[in-house]
Parts: sequence; structure tokens; C-alpha cells
Amino acid sequence: MADTALSVPSRSPLARDAGRLAAATRSSRGAIRLAELPFLAQVNVRLDAKGAAADAVALALGLQLPLEPNTAVRAGESTALWLGPDEWLVVGPPGSQGELESRVREAAGDEHVSVTDVSAQRTTLLVAGPRARDLLAHGCSLDLHPRAFGGGRCAQTTLGRTQVVLVARDEPRAGFWVLVRSSFAGYLAHWLLDAATEYLA
Repeated sequence: MADTALSVPSRSPLARDAGRLAAATRSSRGAIRLAELPFLAQVNVRLDAKGAAADAVALALGLQLPLEPNTAVRAGESTALWLGPDEWLVVGPPGSQGELESRVREAAGDEHVSVTDVSAQRTTLLVAGPRARDLLAHGCSLDLHPRAFGGGRCAQTTLGRTQVVLVARDEPRAGFWVLVRSSFAGYLAHWLLDAATEYLA
């Protein structure tokens, strides 16, 4: 008997909320944009930032691993987020996690490195628009002013009492990525929709 499980399409953690997120975006008349960016590849990398593997991995990924705390570096379709002195999260297009993982392992060779595909652990919410910072400030204790948390910054923090990785995108008007555990994604989406009420027509 054929394995039918393989033919079942994947369903994102916020598939049921897509309509409400889109409706809020329309109702805000350009003030905010809310959407899920489902199935982004997410690969956790741990290695010695001063060791031989660091440069080799950066070369293999075509992406410099950021050394400054709470910063993000983007190159092409991939972004590396600093999570700790020896830990990064590499985010790429959907379906690229296997390739990213292989590149890191091959580049590291015999050097000590830990590479883990954590793509299924989190989903990503896009929060953008002129009022995006104001919306996030309703439930985040970070100073989100552009001088303190401008493009290319990231942080592990809480939003609406939910642990997230918050990323300020470095492209004009690109807004923020909110990486949240899949099991808390529905709650956080509902929290954002409630907090956005004042911006809706």
C-alpha cells in the first residue's frame, strides 16, 4: 500500500489565521501589515567564532556570521542571526534547510560544530508598516526606536508574554520578523490582532 502521508500538503501553524491577518492589513489602510511567512528554513549553528570552522562556514554559506551581539547579517536570500557568542540561527527560503545544513557540515570538516535543523520549531510573522513599531511596543519591553533597534538588529525577547526572536529587517519598509514557537503562534497572532485594533478602520 502506498504511503499517503507523503502526499498530504504541509499546513502552516497560522493557516487558519491567514484571513484575519489579511483583513487587518486591509482595514489598517496601510498603517500595518500582518502576515505569516511560513516554512522558512531555520538552521541552528554552534561553533567557535574564533576557530577555523567559522571562516569556512561563512564562505560556504556566502554569509558572514555576525559577531556583534544582537545583530543580523543578510546576503541574498539567507540571514544569519546572532543568538549567543557561539550560536547563530541561519534563516533561508522554504525548503533550503537541507542544503544549508550540508554546507555547514562540509565546510566545518573535522572541526567541532553543531548543526540542527529547527525549521519546524518556529514560524515567522511579518509585522510591517508605519505603525509596526508602535504595535510591537504594546507588548515588548525593548526600546524599539530606530536608534536603538534599527535595521540589522535582532534579539531574543518576549512579545505579549511569548518568547520570540525579533528581527528588524534592513530593507526599507521591510518591517520586522517575529519568530515564534509554532505552539504559541496562534496565541501571538490573536494578541497582535487585538493590539492592532486602534489602527483599524
